[in-house]
Amino acid sequence: MATTPPATTRTTARTGAGAADGGRDRAKRADAVRNVESIVAAATRVLAVDPDASINDIAKAAGVGRVTLYGHFDSRATLVREVVDRAIAQTDAALAEVDLDGDPRDALGRMLEASWRLTHRFGALVVAGSQVLPPEEMRRAHDGPMTRARGVLERGRQAGALRADMPIDWQLSVIQAILHGASAAVHRGEITSDDAPGLVRDTALAALTA
Repeated sequence: MATTPPATTRTTARTGAGAADGGRDRAKRADAVRNVESIVAAATRVLAVDPDASINDIAKAAGVGRVTLYGHFDSRATLVREVVDRAIAQTDAALAEVDLDGDPRDALGRMLEASWRLTHRFGALVVAGSQVLPPEEMRRAHDGPMTRARGVLERGRQAGALRADMPIDWQLSVIQAILHGASAAVHRGEITSDDAPGLVRDTALAALTA
């Protein structure tokens, strides 16, 4: 006649099965996190160069299939939004660490170099974002950096170190044009990424110094 296993044995068996299931769940979650990070990183690289890159292009760069990608992002617009949001957060964090004290020209130079590195890294993401996101959301991409730049320009104008004979909004537009122009020049091979920060700094300061 069959005997019933002791309660402790049954409990141990259930606990062992539960632990195995929990381990598999954790592994699945870890895989999912890795896939999401791989997809976002690949989308950032690809869209920074080609704002019209397709889901297929991004999935290939991430080393995943379309089904896996769509399992985490239900549309290209959703993925672009995630990439842009992360780029804005990383840009704000990086620029917040730039020392803007001391001589306004030196402070502006440091900010220009840091801004170029971020502009070059994220490249055409602004274009990709503008294709699928509302204008007010895209303005956030420039609000933080431009607010910091405006503060340095105003301080420099008051100190007589930076030009005050032109609208400050125009000066901000000049800075943006130089930053994006340098990034495009690097992609075309006209200048190197090592030379670009200094060229951006010197060109902008030459135009803005009193």
